[in-house]
Amino acid sequence: MAESKEYMTLPEENGSINISEEVIAAIAVGAVREVEGVSGMMTNLGGSVSDLVNNRKNAQKGVRGVKIDMTGAALVLDLYLTVQYGHPIPEVAGNAQKAVSSAVEAMTGCAVEAVNIHVGGVALN
Repeated sequence: MAESKEYMTLPEENGSINISEEVIAAIAVGAVREVEGVSGMMTNLGGSVSDLVNNRKNAQKGVRGVKIDMTGAALVLDLYLTVQYGHPIPEVAGNAQKAVSSAVEAMTGCAVEAVNIHVGGVALN
């Protein structure tokens, strides 16, 4: 059976444009990796056990450290990353939010409501 994918649909005059969540995640990862002070992405999103037991939507989504909520009118992205030691975490997180929001909006035309940054570690290298 084919894997179920979710798409963000943009209605156009001559039809519609469907952008998969994997494309949006790839754009977000590409943008956040360009931010100074970001060491990498975390693959363990730290979802709660109750989310997994109750099979809540998006509980196991988030490959490559990105979780996307496409249920509203605008996208909400959660990024899980590590920061390089010596860089101010609030500054790195703020720069990451701006970079991801502008890249996703520019490349997809989808409005971004929020970019939530979750810092799960500090890299000492």
